[in-house]
Amino acid sequence: MFFFTKMEKTASEKESNIVLALDFPYEKPENRNALFAKAERVLEDVHPYICAVKFNHHLVLPLGTFDGVQKLVTKAHDKGLMTIMDCKVNDIGATNQAIAEYYYAAGFDALIANPFIGWEEGLRPIFEVAHKQQRGVILLVYMSHRGATEGYGQTVIDAETGSKMPQYVSFAKKALKYSADGAVVGATYPEKIAEVHEILREKVPIFSPGIGAQGGEIAAALGAGARYLIVGRSIVQAENPAKSAEEIRSLAKIRK
Repeated sequence: MFFFTKMEKTASEKESNIVLALDFPYEKPENRNALFAKAERVLEDVHPYICAVKFNHHLVLPLGTFDGVQKLVTKAHDKGLMTIMDCKVNDIGATNQAIAEYYYAAGFDALIANPFIGWEEGLRPIFEVAHKQQRGVILLVYMSHRGATEGYGQTVIDAETGSKMPQYVSFAKKALKYSADGAVVGATYPEKIAEVHEILREKVPIFSPGIGAQGGEIAAALGAGARYLIVGRSIVQAENPAKSAEEIRSLAKIRK
């Protein structure tokens, strides 16, 4: 679990458990140079207060994986930060393998995958590529938006035992079984964090998005068992991103 260990080391050195979600609102394609400059500036301003940067399609689509995004990944690494690609991989094995290889080639330390696809010809190729390249795989266990219960909260029947359980409980058990490097559980659902933490304990760290703009609370998420807090709009769209990041880190350190 190379990523797991390196992430812990980086968080300790940075004295921060904050993962910056470097997401911005839609910009017209012709404004992509300005978008890159904005992302670079925020990263430069807030890097002392975070331990990692999470990228989503907000930047990959307009800037390109091996163009602007790779430059930002390199900059993050130069600042001593870990990088995570939030691609939510969710396809057949051959496609997943290619996706993982491309994102790891761009420099990402880990990617997020969706357990819905299953293991054989689904998650397995991703984990194999990750292990070969000493990268990480984080599984999506419960999202942070209001509609999450329709999918991740539905009751399912375990194929191996025949027992009924919530979908997210099944995913948490898979994260443990596959030795995933992390599990995503929305900070907007601290009760779900607590339930998943009961399964994972300290073997698989919980990454919690939804802090701030979506209503997730630092104290509740950390108290329930989250290890890392993923924060986006509350930092990147703040009037002073550095000040916001510093304040959030301070609150998180107090509440740990």
